This record gives sequence, structure tokens and C-alpha cells, in this order.
Amino acid sequence: MNDVPSCSDEDANQVSREDVRDYYAKAAVTAQESLCCPTKYQPDDLSHIPQEVLEISYGCGSPVDRTAIRPGEVMIDLGSGGGIDCFIAAKRVGPEGRVIGIDMTADMLAKARKNAVAVSKNLGYDNLEFKQGFLEAIPMEDGSADLVTSNCVINLSPQKSAVFKEIHRILKPGGRFVIADIISDKEVPQAMRRDKDLWGECVSGALTLDEFLALAKQNEFCGLTVQKDYLWKEIDGLKFYSYILSGYKPAVGAEESCCASLTAIYAGPFCAVTCDGVEFPLGKAVDIDAETAAKLSAQPFTDMFSITDLENEKPLEADSCCG
Repeated sequence: MNDVPSCSDEDANQVSREDVRDYYAKAAVTAQESLCCPTKYQPDDLSHIPQEVLEISYGCGSPVDRTAIRPGEVMIDLGSGGGIDCFIAAKRVGPEGRVIGIDMTADMLAKARKNAVAVSKNLGYDNLEFKQGFLEAIPMEDGSADLVTSNCVINLSPQKSAVFKEIHRILKPGGRFVIADIISDKEVPQAMRRDKDLWGECVSGALTLDEFLALAKQNEFCGLTVQKDYLWKEIDGLKFYSYILSGYKPAVGAEESCCASLTAIYAGPFCAVTCDGVEFPLGKAVDIDAETAAKLSAQPFTDMFSITDLENEKPLEADSCCG
């Protein structure tokens, strides 16, 4: 892997964590129209949420809508702010699930915790928790989440590689992230990166798409998908777009000796795909090792490949040593 462009971590000396925290502490008290871009939510998602939450909700997309979140799952929302995405997810994971919001701003956490009481009362169960912490040091145990989301906050961190490392750490094997964020069409110049107000408005810290994907790959995420939503604004010839980006932490691999002879057949929809340097033409059996079999047997690849254990001459079962 080539080195990731240095625009993220070097900027730690230009905009501090305290700058961002102060900026959003003010936004917790008084609604700021300039913060990121307006997010449109479905009315059914908001019926159990107090109006106060809507007035201090900032973001560039609704990651919860794109997660295919399931009842019983554990979701961790980074930069949870006033809590709106957590409150939406709390309804979807149900009483058996759990939703944890992480934010560094005490004022935002106070608002979220206050409104969590009303949300839990409206839902009839309490599955919500809000913790103070940083994206670069998330206060959660290893492998504790099925899903990690964030809504327009990765760009606020001056140490983005550390954020991706932490997301990988707290996800369960096979877990996923779904991130709404601002992506720039060109690398943001240093003069703009030193502007604290533009940083708080999700401009100065934006990555390019190549930079974002490189950081995700460097931190061992696979199955990356990208959806460009809309152009948010243009500043000094740079265009800033809202994107939804997702990826998976690979499932636990198996020992090489577990299955001696495995093949995978790609089922489409493309003529061919490449995974870990191996090309899989449509409909053609390709020899694979146990580690690749474990990866292709998990989401998001499950429905794309048919994997066969040739020694036993049968499809690989989900609960086998390699599945």
C-alpha cells in the first residue's frame, strides 16, 4: 500500500481539538445554520424525538438510513452531538439492541442525555447511552459494535488515520461502518486548513475521495462502497460534496490447514471483480485459500460468491471452520 496523503495528520498542528470543541459548544446553545449542511429525515423517524433535538442537529446526510440496521444490533455513533441519529437508531434496533453516542463536547452531551429520557419514555424502553470521548480514542471495548456511524464529523478530526484505526478496533469481525461526510474534489490548500471557522464548518478538514478510501484500506477495511449525494458548496474553486461511505471489517480468518482445497465462483453483476489481487471472472471457479474464503463468506460478499470445499465436494457451510 502506498503512503496515505499527509493532509490529515499534519494538520493537527494547525487546528486543535479544543478549537472544534469550542465551536460546537456554542452550536449546542444556539442553532448555527452555517454548520455543515441541512439533513432531511423521514417524518416517521422523528415522531418519538423532541423538537429541541432537531434544532441543534447538524450533518450532511443520514447514515442510519443507509445501514440496513437490524433489531438487536449494537451501534456506536461518533460525534453524536444532540443525538438525533442515535435516537433514530434506538427505535430500529429495538429493546434488545443498544445505541451509544460518543461526543467530546459537554454541552452537546448534556442536551443528548436530557432528551434521551424523553425518547426512551416515548419508545417504552431504554437502550441509549452517551459517553464523552474523542474519535481518536473511543471509550469502548474492542469488538463491541456491529455498526459504527458518523454524520459529518470525520472531517473535523485533525488525526483521521487514528479515527479509522479506532473504528476498526471497536467493530466486531464482519462489522461495518456507514459514514456521511464532506468530500472535496481537490486537496484542500494549507491556507484554508488553517482557517478555524472553515474547519468547524466541515470545509478545511475535508478529505478527497482518494484520501478517504486510502485511509480505510490502510486500516484493513474491505467491501468499500461510495455514494455521492449532492454538491454542498463551492469555495475558491473547490467543490465540497456530501457522500455516504461504507466498509466492512473482515470476518475472522481460518487457519490455512483447515480447508485444503477451496474454490469461489463469482455470481455477478459485473464481468469480473478483483479481491486481494485475485481476479474472479463471472461464473468461473477460482482456487482460493482459507483466509479469502472467510472474507468472501461474510458481508458484503455473501451473495456475490459461491464457495465450495472440493475435498468434501460440497458448498462451504456458514458454520464450517472456514465460513
